[in-house]
Amino acid sequence: MNRMLRRTTALLWRIVWRGVLVFVAVSVLLVLLFKVVPPPGSMVMLERKVQSWVNSEPIRIQREWRSWSELSSNAKLAVIAAEDQRFPIHRGFDVVELRRAWEASRDGSRLRGASTLSQQTAKNVFLWSGRSWFRKGLEAWFTLLIETFWGKERILEVYLNVAEWDTGVFGLEAAAEHYFGASGSALTERQASLLAAILPSPRTRSASRPDAQVERRSQWVRQQMRNLGGVGYLERLDR
Repeated sequence: MNRMLRRTTALLWRIVWRGVLVFVAVSVLLVLLFKVVPPPGSMVMLERKVQSWVNSEPIRIQREWRSWSELSSNAKLAVIAAEDQRFPIHRGFDVVELRRAWEASRDGSRLRGASTLSQQTAKNVFLWSGRSWFRKGLEAWFTLLIETFWGKERILEVYLNVAEWDTGVFGLEAAAEHYFGASGSALTERQASLLAAILPSPRTRSASRPDAQVERRSQWVRQQMRNLGGVGYLERLDR
């Protein structure tokens, strides 16, 4: 009986380890592929399509991939200013913001967001929405991979092409057309700051018809853009 139990346990461990090795190999290959090839979509896009099927409410996915040089410098700086000002210098995780979030939760304050642009990109491209520790662990793994293999410019390029700015509206080009009838390469500082301002709740806020809260946040984003030194700050990003 004990021998059979040991054999069964050993077999299960071999299956688990093989599964882990396959997952590691596949995830690394995907990250390496998407370093040079635009991701065909994102998990968030897939979620929106599934939701539309379940709710019988058609959702048209709007998305046009644009390369780094075709993306507005104002928009690049605006999302850094709004979402992750230490993006050029951290390695995927903002220790300062994580510590502040921990201190706030310990004091009973409102929970702070501490996800970096790298973490958001990893989640949007490879994972599903949710707050489980299992998903957060996978997010950390993919964050480490894209930080290792992509570089900051590629991470921000992918982020700006997969971020959701309204229901079914993904990527900077589609968002610029949706809200302003403009190209994603020619956004003004104000337009870029309005797009960055709605990112915390893009499906309930509008960049073209900003309420007072969005307007205040966009003004704050523009001030932060100037505090960072303008678009010259983007020269700090590695390739």
